[in-house]
Amino acid sequence: MTEELLSEAKKRYGQAEVYRVRSESHPVSFENNRLKEVMRRDQAGVALRVIDEGRIGFSSTTNPDRESELVERVGVLSKFGSEAKFEFRGQQAAQELATYDPAIESISDSDLIEKGRRLMDAVLSEWPDVLCDVSLGRSVAEESVQNSAGTERSYRHSSYHVAIGAQLIRGTDMLNVWASHSSHNVFGRDQEDRLLAEVLQALANSKNLASAPSGDVPVLFTPHGVAATLLNPLMSGFNGKNVVTGSSPIIGREGEKAFDSRLSVYDNPLLPGASRSRPFDDEGVPSRKIGLIESGVIGEPVFDLQTAGQAGRSSTGSAQRGLASTPNPGISVVDIAPGDTPYTQMLADMRDGLIIEGLLGAGQGNELGGDFRANVALGFRVRNGEIVGRVKDTMISGNVYTVLNNVEAISENAEWVYGSLRAPAIRCRGIELASG
Repeated sequence: MTEELLSEAKKRYGQAEVYRVRSESHPVSFENNRLKEVMRRDQAGVALRVIDEGRIGFSSTTNPDRESELVERVGVLSKFGSEAKFEFRGQQAAQELATYDPAIESISDSDLIEKGRRLMDAVLSEWPDVLCDVSLGRSVAEESVQNSAGTERSYRHSSYHVAIGAQLIRGTDMLNVWASHSSHNVFGRDQEDRLLAEVLQALANSKNLASAPSGDVPVLFTPHGVAATLLNPLMSGFNGKNVVTGSSPIIGREGEKAFDSRLSVYDNPLLPGASRSRPFDDEGVPSRKIGLIESGVIGEPVFDLQTAGQAGRSSTGSAQRGLASTPNPGISVVDIAPGDTPYTQMLADMRDGLIIEGLLGAGQGNELGGDFRANVALGFRVRNGEIVGRVKDTMISGNVYTVLNNVEAISENAEWVYGSLRAPAIRCRGIELASG
């Protein structure tokens, strides 16, 4: 059906692309210490994009009986579409990448339920007063892209995820801690137990409350803290869409040293096992490792075909899309290079400071300009190299371009966060603290 749809659209419009996706997922969730749901979700659909008289026409459907209507529909919609700044590209060599683990399909719902109960019971055995949530799931999907220039790509990918959460309510004090991991591959009990240990350690560190520090003190962002605080405002500057609209702070600064020389950040969709790794993007352009920041120097932004055309550049293989939306540039797998300082030493060197694990309401402020401002959801006071308690009613704010130029240390080990970010801990200055 794809070939027929593409042939008809090419005959009528000249340039056309067919994107098709099919997926099957099996999520299992426990909520408030009991099994909540066991489900199966299926999705299948096709999207047609054409360039008609210089404008983009796009439409999609999940109804196979209506696929033939797309050719007519995109022609009508193209009259209102954006001006096309690209032409579809022909087939290019892509790196082989394992994104499918057949073992995932052999995991049954009863296996997921058993794993979930084990993890929930392990939390409750040490913290019987908490409300425990656990979610697990497996999925398999297949995506394909074909266009009128000769690109014909398809790949199968699988996913497996486990997340553990605990909520502890004591009077007006409410504590939430989470740990999760996802991968293209099935991971075993060792990884599940690491997530369990993260949750139990966070609960243990939260037993006591402590006042927040004041003044210009060091702030240590754990890998989870990097994800919650620094990642989005930093990555928004490297999004090609923000570059072409003039809202990115890195415009005209490629090759400029703007960060601490120990900081290197890559978008690397070719990392094996990462939950968002892929051999090519959603336009069929081969994936590659992209240097966003190298030794503190600003590298290149990420582009899809349209934004690359608008910027007079080439696509970086960074197109992302949903079935019902046209492609946009996006980051796939963020890989932040580790430093040379043991985490224990980073902590021991703090006479007074704050550890950030998570934020509440992140995204406030001018995120496109690199600003962050939010309440601390999970953070700990450090005195003389020791965690003395959890802080409450504390807000942090700053700008990633300032903070990441005031780095004191980067940990020697990087950890996976959510399966799409590999990050070390980073200790910085230049963060404003306010507590009630």
